[in-house]
Amino acid sequence: MYTAHPDRYEAMPYRRTGRSGLQLPALSLGLWHNFGPDRPVATQRGILRRAFDLGVTHFDLANNYGPPPGAAESALGQALKADFAPYRDELVISTKAGYLMWPGPYGEWGSRKYLLSSLDQSLKRMGLDHVDIFYSHRPDPDTPLEETMGALHSAVQQGKALYVGVSNYSPEQTREAARILGELGTPLLIHQPRYSMLDRRPEDGLLDTLDELQVGSIAYSPLEQGLLTARYLDGIPEDSRAASDSPFLNSDAVTGELVGRLRALDDIAKSRGQSLAQMALAWVLRGGRVTSALVGASSPQQLEDSVAAIGNLDFDAEELARIDALVQQ
Repeated sequence: MYTAHPDRYEAMPYRRTGRSGLQLPALSLGLWHNFGPDRPVATQRGILRRAFDLGVTHFDLANNYGPPPGAAESALGQALKADFAPYRDELVISTKAGYLMWPGPYGEWGSRKYLLSSLDQSLKRMGLDHVDIFYSHRPDPDTPLEETMGALHSAVQQGKALYVGVSNYSPEQTREAARILGELGTPLLIHQPRYSMLDRRPEDGLLDTLDELQVGSIAYSPLEQGLLTARYLDGIPEDSRAASDSPFLNSDAVTGELVGRLRALDDIAKSRGQSLAQMALAWVLRGGRVTSALVGASSPQQLEDSVAAIGNLDFDAEELARIDALVQQ
């Protein structure tokens, strides 16, 4: 029988999400990979337990996470039943719908039919009556935004979600989504963009928009699919994502020039007493504009290494200038 660590809230900082009352841990656990049938159940449960013991109270999912799609939600459902039933009210559990989940015209994108059907399926897989945050995972160019946001509003009205968010929306789409939701009476809580030292696109208007709207943000891929770790400092390891057939990181992207920049970033991290991964997480969280950063983990030890980033979230002007000079070449 799992018993959570009594000091689990001592070290992790929590940040208020936009203008809401909800606080998220600075680091949240994403179940995008590592929670499918190809991974030992004991390892999956060990990661979740260690996360909670370290104050990581937010578990982030989507309907298509696994692989295969749905597997991550099913794995979490088993862990919730076995380990976390007494702690459900201490957890923030989020899921999303937007990408392909089942065949036919109603199995992806942003229609009311798809979003609400997907949420029902997600709740069944996780064994829950509601999630804390339900996201539109991507904008749908062919469905009126009023319909997509109306479905999110309905999820709250039906008691199946406490808050709603969007992911991968542009600044303009985010502003319009927030307007529609505000008129319906369900505020937009949070945006989940891709953001890292190597992917600065949210700085082109999105972060300013979120500040203005008082909407929270949670960054995914802050380690850029593992590039911002020690994995690629000597090239491409045979067992790495870039060496596989992964659609998310191609070996062609890991050039000699990039490896040189990663080594220089690693030198800055060492001068801060951090690993490259820890510095990359700290960089995303710098200044408080980002509410939380999503990390994945293949082992409890890897999770511990990420959480150690919270020990130094401050950067001086010289460090930031050196990092900018390297990543903006």
